[in-house]
Amino acid sequence: MCGRTSCHLPRDVLTRACAYRDPQGQLRLPRWRDPDQYRPSYNQSPQARGPVLLSRLHVDKDADPSERVIAPMRWGLVPSWFRESDPSKLQFNTSNCRSDTIMEKRSFKEPLGKGRRCVVLADGFYEWQRCQGTGQRQPYFIYFPQSKTEESASSGAADSPKHWEKVWDSWRLLTMAGIFDCWEPPEGGDLLYSYTIITVDSCKALRDIHHRMPAILDGEEAVSKWLDFGQVSTQEALKLIHPTENITFHPVSIIVNNSRNNTPECLAPADLVVKKEPKASGSRQWLATKSPRKEVPKTPQKEELDVPQWSSQFLQKSTFSTKRGSAGLLERWLKQDKEEPEAKRPHNQ
Repeated sequence: MCGRTSCHLPRDVLTRACAYRDPQGQLRLPRWRDPDQYRPSYNQSPQARGPVLLSRLHVDKDADPSERVIAPMRWGLVPSWFRESDPSKLQFNTSNCRSDTIMEKRSFKEPLGKGRRCVVLADGFYEWQRCQGTGQRQPYFIYFPQSKTEESASSGAADSPKHWEKVWDSWRLLTMAGIFDCWEPPEGGDLLYSYTIITVDSCKALRDIHHRMPAILDGEEAVSKWLDFGQVSTQEALKLIHPTENITFHPVSIIVNNSRNNTPECLAPADLVVKKEPKASGSRQWLATKSPRKEVPKTPQKEELDVPQWSSQFLQKSTFSTKRGSAGLLERWLKQDKEEPEAKRPHNQ
């Protein structure tokens, strides 16, 4: 499953993170819909608004099919056929959609059939590992493997397309497959756009944390095909929905357990603690976590990657082990949005 994400980037930085190439090979930036509704968050939970990427054809029927839009939408799909006046009265959870039943449930089958496919944007997502023999759950932050960058965000001409590429090669956004829908209150009012994240069986690396994971679209080709509802049929698009092993993770503090905690500490790498004697735990606007600890020797980092090399040694099947990784790029990344000057953009957003 996927029940908590992080997308803390300022709007301008998020826009550049989503730069893409059109069919002519030109680098483009997506436009925004309802940008004022976007609220960056280190700890985003269902019912909050999160940024999703979609084809501009959903907004403008005369648009180039390759053009993209970023729109803040409610996490937790409200079906267009829902007849109550309050979306919170929906009697079932729609924050996630299982890939194996997606064509059986009306709430998801109908919008999927209409081509309402979107890409949910995030720094990464959180998942909790239940520790056997205790009442504890250890949270992890899960994201794409990251590569070292040699060029700082402040170098180069801020208004050049080349700079757009370099300004966001220090952290790769996680792109998750989703479906969105549009709901109109029965008594009238603004239309509500909402989305669900498609989930699949976990990959081998994450299996000991949780048995489900988001359907991750790994690479520009997969993102492009998922968004292109005009040329890529539903059946073809669903072939993109499968587990990926191209994922990494590290343990984080239990402060993330409370969704009201919205600080950089939610993402920061944390020590795992050994429990020696664990106790038994008892608007119609558009559509178209103190015990003795034992230090474990650090594993040398690869020179070519200046990123945390956390992996499955953190996974616990009974009790916690102690391991501390070097935050490296992640710490610099958390500071980047405070230090980076705004870049000029040639497109209106």
